[in-house]
Amino acid sequence: MKQLLVDSIGLIDLLIWLLVIFFFCGSALLFGGDLTLSFIGAGGVIVEMMIIGICIEVIIESLKQSRGIGTITGFITNGPEALCLIVGLAVGDILFAASTPLGSNFMNPLLLFIAALLCRRFVMVLHCRPLYSLTTIIVTACFAGGFFFIAENHYFRWLIGALVISTPLFFLRPGEPEPLTEDGEIAHPKPWLLPAIILLIGAGYLLDSVVSFAAEHSRAPKGVIGFFVLAALTSWPEFKSCLSLLNRGKILSAILNITVSNLTNIWLAILGVATYLFLH
Repeated sequence: MKQLLVDSIGLIDLLIWLLVIFFFCGSALLFGGDLTLSFIGAGGVIVEMMIIGICIEVIIESLKQSRGIGTITGFITNGPEALCLIVGLAVGDILFAASTPLGSNFMNPLLLFIAALLCRRFVMVLHCRPLYSLTTIIVTACFAGGFFFIAENHYFRWLIGALVISTPLFFLRPGEPEPLTEDGEIAHPKPWLLPAIILLIGAGYLLDSVVSFAAEHSRAPKGVIGFFVLAALTSWPEFKSCLSLLNRGKILSAILNITVSNLTNIWLAILGVATYLFLH
């Protein structure tokens, strides 16, 4: 367990943490924000990112001998999006509810390729089931983006179309090999798996609030915040999962982590839209 905590924090993490501090504190200096509160907010973001990274390492280490680890992590890392969806539905704002899961469908593939570059696995990722990967990424991105350009009276049609297209893509995903332990027995998840999942979901959900606090007091430009902060940092669980899986040589699992995450985002949005239409 101690080694996991050490392995979860690497040079990439340290560089990104410095970038987070530079971004928020630099914005505060440039745009007349509160430097002290911006630094505190940046520190909060870093703590959240560190917790998420440790949770991801624990989860993947616990499931490393499990079949379908890419699919499993794809579901798990969508916990924060599910919570944000519930919050949006609670206040009756379907666009807000759907924006977090659907917005992630554009950032997830980009983070996969960044992780592949950092892990020197870019060519391997490109050549691993390219037809399925590209098809799933493009289709889920189109449905995600298209939702924000349709009128409310077309929501039901979007819901049906997204469900009909996304469901076969999930069942047509490539199968992952079933790894075995040294004595040939299938390993069972370790006892700290569930606490790590719960902590990951909670930390991922709170990350958006912490980021918003730092963004408010740094007075960073809204356009930059929307892309760099809200999109990139809230997809940190998926990014850390890809890094961990690629570093372990699990290329297909890393790809499935992203494609399943994108499909799950579509399903979350479908559930949200269906709930919204039923209640309204």
